[in-house]
Amino acid sequence: MQTLIDRLDAWNTKLAQALGWVGGLALVAMMALSCANIVLRAVWVPVPGAYELIGFAGAVLAAFSLSYTQIHKTHISVGILAGRLPKILRRTCSLAATLASSLLFLVVAEETFSWGLYLERTGELSETLIIPYHPVVFAVALGCLLLGFSMFTDFLKILSGKVKV
Repeated sequence: MQTLIDRLDAWNTKLAQALGWVGGLALVAMMALSCANIVLRAVWVPVPGAYELIGFAGAVLAAFSLSYTQIHKTHISVGILAGRLPKILRRTCSLAATLASSLLFLVVAEETFSWGLYLERTGELSETLIIPYHPVVFAVALGCLLLGFSMFTDFLKILSGKVKV
C-alpha cells in the first residue's frame, strides 16, 4: 500500500516531468529562433522581438527545470562538512536545510505571483512586441512553487527515513 509520502512523491515527479517537457520545448524554441534570427540577420531581415522571445523562453526554461533538477539531484551540492558530522547531526542539518529551502521557495513563489498580478493590473508590456509580461512571471512562480513542493517532499522523505543522508 502506498503511503502519503509515496503518493506526494509520485505526483511531484509527474508534475516536474511535465514542466520539464515544457522547459525542453522552450529550449528548442530558443535555439530555433536564435538560428532563424542569425540566418535572417545575414540578409538584413532579423526576426523582430527575437531577444524578447528568447528572454521569455529562457525564464520559462529556468523555472520549469528547477523541480526536475531537484528530484534527480543534478544540481550542485556542497557537502564538505556534512560528511564529517555524526549521522544524527547530518540528518538534523539536512532536515533543517531542506525545510528552510522549501519555505524559501514557497515565499519566492508567492512574491513572484504577487508581482505577476501587479504587472497584469498595470498592463506592463514588452517593448518591441508589445506582449504582456505577466504570463511569464506566473510561469516562473509556478516553477518556484513546484520546487518548494519538491523540497518539502524531500523533507518528508528524510523525516520518515525513506531517504538516508
